[in-house]
Amino acid sequence: MAKSNYVWLLLVVISTAGCTKDTTTTTDTIGNWIRRSDFEGVGRSEAIAVTLDGKAYVGLGYDGATRLTDFWEYDGTSDFWKKKAAFPGTARSSAVGFSANGKIYAGLGYDGVNSLNDFWEYDPATDKWTRVADFGGSARYDAIAFGINKKGYVCSGYDGNYLKDFWEYDPNSNTWTQKVSPGGSKRSAAAVFILGEKAYLLTGTNNGSYLNDLWEFDPALDKWTEKRKISNVSDEDYDDDYSMTRSNAVAFEMNGKGYLTTGSVGGLSNTCWEYDPGADIWTEKTSFEGVSREGAVGFSINGRGYVTTGRSAGLRLDDLLEFLPAIDYNEND
Repeated sequence: MAKSNYVWLLLVVISTAGCTKDTTTTTDTIGNWIRRSDFEGVGRSEAIAVTLDGKAYVGLGYDGATRLTDFWEYDGTSDFWKKKAAFPGTARSSAVGFSANGKIYAGLGYDGVNSLNDFWEYDPATDKWTRVADFGGSARYDAIAFGINKKGYVCSGYDGNYLKDFWEYDPNSNTWTQKVSPGGSKRSAAAVFILGEKAYLLTGTNNGSYLNDLWEFDPALDKWTEKRKISNVSDEDYDDDYSMTRSNAVAFEMNGKGYLTTGSVGGLSNTCWEYDPGADIWTEKTSFEGVSREGAVGFSINGRGYVTTGRSAGLRLDDLLEFLPAIDYNEND
């Protein structure tokens, strides 16, 4: 996520922009985007999205004037948003969140003046927040975070310098431990998705350059492994059409595949790509059919992937779209 006064994870209606599918969508790719119930908070960008026990939680962020603390739960079965207890820390954007050991954790970010390093635990069973140990690294924004095997992980970001240090949080001991960093470049505004018990880190920027590396983290081995590049750099045919470099994108997973969409690379991008970890190959899918945007959030619950919020041409958005990767594109749904 990006500092909100930098052009940068709901619908403000102007004419029919939010209801019209993007005209660049083609019919020679597979996948269809379906509009679901709008996010019920105000439109925003640079929010956080965390999943736990089949529910998604979205909150914080920047509405274009104010940084936010509200927090919402989404039930995909009933297609319903419910407001939960507000985040008690300083209002912020460009924070991170993850779930671990049955709880949700949120922290870091930018309050409009300062980078932040505090962390908070949310218990869905009691709808209460509790402050936990401050992050072990420097205060920052635009980092990425994920949870695997009851532990939380935070990597990269920006604290006045680009970063790639990697930290593990243990909820049982309430401690942070620095781990071996991924190789390659430092980065901010990157994306991450989880497949099985491995994490995949990609995209983002470093000193004005869009990054094309992809890194797999295996917590069982405590090791990062570089995968094939996400741009056309090889002499083989598989990557001839690759065009995935970007920042401020969203990533999510469904049924053993990873998905990357939205973001910006010079201008806004709406292309959508599917990753097969077994083959280490990306396949282009039907482009995101909402308004092109950056600074959105993506999540998957119960085998279904979603994108919501974000920023487009100064608007802060609140629409929610679900992606059906195996369904033919339908321009009339």
